[in-house]
Formats: sequence, structure tokens, C-alpha cells
Amino acid sequence: MPTTIPDKYRDLLDAKSFASLGTVMPDGSPQVTPVWFDWDGKHIRINSARGRAKDKNMRRDPRVSITILDPDNPYRYLEVRGRIVNITEDGADAHIDALSQKYLGKPYPFRRPGEVRVSYDIDPEKTSFMG
Repeated sequence: MPTTIPDKYRDLLDAKSFASLGTVMPDGSPQVTPVWFDWDGKHIRINSARGRAKDKNMRRDPRVSITILDPDNPYRYLEVRGRIVNITEDGADAHIDALSQKYLGKPYPFRRPGEVRVSYDIDPEKTSFMG
């Protein structure tokens, strides 16, 4: 069941801080990766390349957790648990360029030959927070 992000923590959704994305490996163990993210008003959106561990994990098991630390106060954070509700390659190159503009101030400079970018929408189901 979708949940809303508490107003007191919505500023973190626009912050220029990394988030920690937790996915589930095939053996059930956790896998956590720092990621760039943005917010479309309903979903937290992330981006990866097809075939990476987090891509495979999210395609197999849509349950994820993402934690965003306040860049000015590491004792303040927002954790969102939810599900991947959309996986698409359509527009994913433009999405990674937009994320790169947010974080680096320029188009995404780390593309590899043959890399296929993928965007994922996380539907928030539960939040926890502190600070």
C-alpha cells in the first residue's frame, strides 16, 4: 500500500546527497549500493545499467529500501521501503543525464560502450525517519 513522504523530510528528496539502495540477492542476502536519485512527486527514481547486480535483483524481486542522509546533519535521515513499479529503458539515457546534472553539473560522463541505461520507479510503502 503506497504511503506519502512526511512533509518534514521532503527536502531530502531534492537534496544533492547520495542514497543507499538496498536490494535482495538471489540467496536472500542484502546488497546495498550508493545511488543518485530524484523524485517525481510520487516515486523515487533511480538509474542503473542493464545487467548490473542491482538491475538483476530489482527485476527478480521488486522489494527495495532506500535511505537518504541529510547532507548537513547525518543524524537526520529518511528511509523508504517500497517496490519497483516501473522498469524502463525508454528515456533512461535522458534520466541519467538529468541526474548527472544534479550531482555533477554536466551530462553523464561515465558511459561505457554498449551500456544500456535503465530507469526504475520506487513506490513508497513505508517510511522511517529520524532527526
